[in-house]
Amino acid sequence: MARTPAELVGAQPGPPFQITFDGRAVTALPGQSVAAALWGAGILAWRTTRGSGRPRGAFCGIGQCYDCLATINGEPNRRACLVPARPGDAITTQEGHGRAALGV
Repeated sequence: MARTPAELVGAQPGPPFQITFDGRAVTALPGQSVAAALWGAGILAWRTTRGSGRPRGAFCGIGQCYDCLATINGEPNRRACLVPARPGDAITTQEGHGRAALGV
């Protein structure tokens, strides 16, 4: 009988909650990073490169590579793999360098 990872470790996570990605509702669990919640929803890219506009998402998952930069609650250049998801978070696709909202 197959068991989930949570069952294997005896974890009892709190109830799921909602965040949004580009206006789309995404379910997250307590303790998940923004990147993990997006992955869990099948979203693999949430920024584009500044030169060619190619899609990027999480690569290393430990905050070293900066491929997972996202705009979270209006703040650009946040590493989605390090930011804990919180109820009501609004994540938007980050275009290029992420400084457009700063007027730079």
